[in-house]
Amino acid sequence: TETADAEVASSARSAAGVHEADLVEISGGAFVMGTDEPYRYEGDGEGPAREVTLRPFRISRHSVTNAQFRSFVQETGYVTEAERFGWSFVFHLFLPDDFPDTRGVASAPWWRQVYGADWAHPAGPQSDLDGFDDHPVVHVSWTDAARYCEWAGVRLPTEAEWEMAARGGLVQRRFVWGDAFRPDDTTMCNIFEGTFPTENTAADGYVGTSPVGAFPANGFGLHDMAGNVWEWCSDWFHSDFHVDGPRVDPTGPERGEARVIRGGSYLCHDSYCDRYRVSARSSNTPDASTGNMGFRVAV
Repeated sequence: TETADAEVASSARSAAGVHEADLVEISGGAFVMGTDEPYRYEGDGEGPAREVTLRPFRISRHSVTNAQFRSFVQETGYVTEAERFGWSFVFHLFLPDDFPDTRGVASAPWWRQVYGADWAHPAGPQSDLDGFDDHPVVHVSWTDAARYCEWAGVRLPTEAEWEMAARGGLVQRRFVWGDAFRPDDTTMCNIFEGTFPTENTAADGYVGTSPVGAFPANGFGLHDMAGNVWEWCSDWFHSDFHVDGPRVDPTGPERGEARVIRGGSYLCHDSYCDRYRVSARSSNTPDASTGNMGFRVAV
């Protein structure tokens, strides 16, 4: 055990430079987290708006990419939870017409249980990552993300850190970039455009994930803090723990059933899920994986 622990520690130290060039310094201090505006799903617990104070931290400029995650897998031999389970959830439009019948989620039938889908086969066993090295890795669970962070000498951001970073210095704006969805007729993020879930016009240029950095950065130089992929945070999720919870370096409740995810994804659409707003939050169980969940790192 001591030998194995030493090998893991050595690996983490040697890999610490993986994200050094990606990390952006956030000076910390006080910011207004959450919102007092109405939001669609009461259980999300976006409100109230409250002042939170954080110590300085660094966060990656973009989500962890397929190329970065591949380096982790090649060096450690790590097997993701989707690979161990044998399947993950794939959006139905990504499956070819002749794909075998799959089971769907009752409340969201556009999500299909696809055997052989994993981070290296994001649309199922017939797919691969050719040409997608600079796209965010998906089909990674919270547990997978945490293991990657151990290897790379980093960690997942807390939810408060994530939101402070996402706001980019703006105070109580609706989106990462401001209040207008398309300022100066400019597309600012990768979401579902068209009629969800049957037709994606790809007006933003992408049907699925986009390369990291394809859309404008926020005020702190961070990309894709809205849309593209949901990003895991370190906190357990609770709908109202934060109402009376800590306001200095909060880390969420001590326990829970699901972990926080932030930022929305390429499947968010105003007709049912407008969680690309900067105060929006959601959650998933730590072992869950889908074709629109990834993560970024912090120190």
